[in-house]
Amino acid sequence: MLQNQLQFSANKVTVTQVIANLGAITGGTVVGYCSEVFGRRLSILTMCILGAALIYPYGFLKDERIAAAAFFEQFAVQGAWGVVPIHLMELSPAGFRTFVVGTSYQLGNLVSSASSTIEATIGERFPLPPTASGVKRYVYGKVIAIFMACVFVSVSSRSRASYFAPPRVVTHRQKSCRRTSSYSF
Repeated sequence: MLQNQLQFSANKVTVTQVIANLGAITGGTVVGYCSEVFGRRLSILTMCILGAALIYPYGFLKDERIAAAAFFEQFAVQGAWGVVPIHLMELSPAGFRTFVVGTSYQLGNLVSSASSTIEATIGERFPLPPTASGVKRYVYGKVIAIFMACVFVSVSSRSRASYFAPPRVVTHRQKSCRRTSSYSF
C-alpha cells in the first residue's frame, strides 16, 4: 500500500514500518502490564475501541502522517492481541490451558491464511489510475479498513459479552491443580 498507493520511496516505507513496529512493541508491553491492574477484558475492549477509532487515519492518510497513525494503530492491535492468549489461558481449565491457547493460535493462522487472497480480490473493486509505466494499482486502504473493522468488532463483541458475564467461580479441585502444577525433573 505504501509504495503502490501512496508512492512512498523504499526509505519512507522502511521508516513507516519501523515506527509501526515500535508502536506494536510499546502497545504489547504497556497494555500487557496495565491488564494486570485493570483486567484482561477491559484492556482488550479499550484497545479494540482505540484501534477502531484509528482505522480511518490508518487507512486513508496520504502523506507522512500515516506513520503516526501506524504507530498508534499497531499499539492498539498488539495491545489487544498480546493480552488475548493470557486471557484465554485464564479462562481454560487447568489441564487444557496450553492446548486451548496453542490450538486457538493455530486455528487463527488457518483462518487468516486466505486473507491476502481475499484482500486482493476485494481490492480489485477499488481501482486507482495505473502508474506511468502501466502498473495496475488499487485502493488497499479501504480493504484494510474493512478487514480491520470486522476483526475489531468481532473481538470486542466477544470481550464485551464476557465482560458483562458473571465472574467464573474457581472450584476447590482447580485451586489444588494450581498448587501442584509445578514439575520437578
